[in-house]
Amino acid sequence: MTASQPSSASSLLSNRFVQVILMSTLFLQSGIWVRNIAILFYVKKMTNDDAFAVSLISVAEFAPIFVFSFIGGTFADRWRPKRTMVWCDLLSAVSIIAVLFAMVNGSWKAVFFATLVSAILSQFSQPSGMKLFKQHVPEHLVQKGMSVYQTLFAVFMIFGPIVGTFVYQTYGIETAIGIMGISFLLSAASLALLPRDRQDDRDKQKSQVLEDIKAGFRYVLSSIILRKLGGGFIAAGLGLGLIQPMGIFLITERLGKPEDYLQWFLLVNGIAMIIGGVVAMSFSSKISPQKLLAFGMAVDSLAMIAMGLSTDYWLTLGLQFISGLILPCIQIGINTMILQNTEEAFIGRVNGILNPLFMGSMVVTMMLSGVIKNAISLVPLYVLAGVFFLVGVAVLLPLFKLKGGIQPEPNKAVGNS
Repeated sequence: MTASQPSSASSLLSNRFVQVILMSTLFLQSGIWVRNIAILFYVKKMTNDDAFAVSLISVAEFAPIFVFSFIGGTFADRWRPKRTMVWCDLLSAVSIIAVLFAMVNGSWKAVFFATLVSAILSQFSQPSGMKLFKQHVPEHLVQKGMSVYQTLFAVFMIFGPIVGTFVYQTYGIETAIGIMGISFLLSAASLALLPRDRQDDRDKQKSQVLEDIKAGFRYVLSSIILRKLGGGFIAAGLGLGLIQPMGIFLITERLGKPEDYLQWFLLVNGIAMIIGGVVAMSFSSKISPQKLLAFGMAVDSLAMIAMGLSTDYWLTLGLQFISGLILPCIQIGINTMILQNTEEAFIGRVNGILNPLFMGSMVVTMMLSGVIKNAISLVPLYVLAGVFFLVGVAVLLPLFKLKGGIQPEPNKAVGNS
């Protein structure tokens, strides 16, 4: 990095795009957390704590990632990114009006529709946001920008449930859903402040959607960096899926504490993520994203194994803090590697291919985690999760040989987008 490339926080935050995208994220996360908590409490109330009905909330939130992620990424590469994001927010707000109308007429199950629609539209909006990040943020500020972005998400992991609970318990489900709609409108208004989409985004060569999809897969397969990153995604998803539903059993069975102690683990994790994001922002320009990612996965793997072995509450809580502290390194490393090693024309499709690899592998082991726990017990389960993360580190190790930062590879056998 040269002296002409300042990487200070003030330089980053003075970037107009960063200011607008953070403002949009602030509004969106406020609405999403109010929605998540309010709908959770509402569905539990309306179904008398039916676990199946509650699980459908997660289905409505995560299923679109499998069905629409690559489709959304493909069209994000074809459409103007700013316009796509604005329209996604506006359509989400319109869907909220339909949900409120249905609820007024007695159909409480319409709350699932609110989650489903916004989750689908996010599969078009999110890759467009990454594309704008590629356009408007200088490369030497990308990793620091991702640090700020992830820190904002960590803040909402702490305060989002508090705000959502307050809104629902004080004002009810209709107000909570209404706040979600207003949040989408405010996000759209914020995004309108972005510079106009580039001319070349409008005048792209028109190709068949199927050809764009094939070109996206060829692009990923032709890049050793993206292939290795995909392998790391799968390993991390398999490991995380194993322990994601098991936290409550770690507390009750391994540590012998009541169920409500889970809230302290979540609180500690959120606080650690905020601290980790700030720390990562301070040194992110001094370490390559592939090393940042591998370091985060290696430390997280050891923390998982130690948490499974520990029988001391305070030690386990400390390990939870370490895990949260390191998580931003993983998230920042992943997003930075994608942005730095993907041509702008392919960012949507690369996201659409890699994200389902992580989510798909995580869901597979989430579904099997209960069966595996019963078969081998809780401790080996956490050890196995840690081993999966170590496998992910091993997959990424060859990228350490790349000197001077990773650059996009030649676009061989890709074809036009």
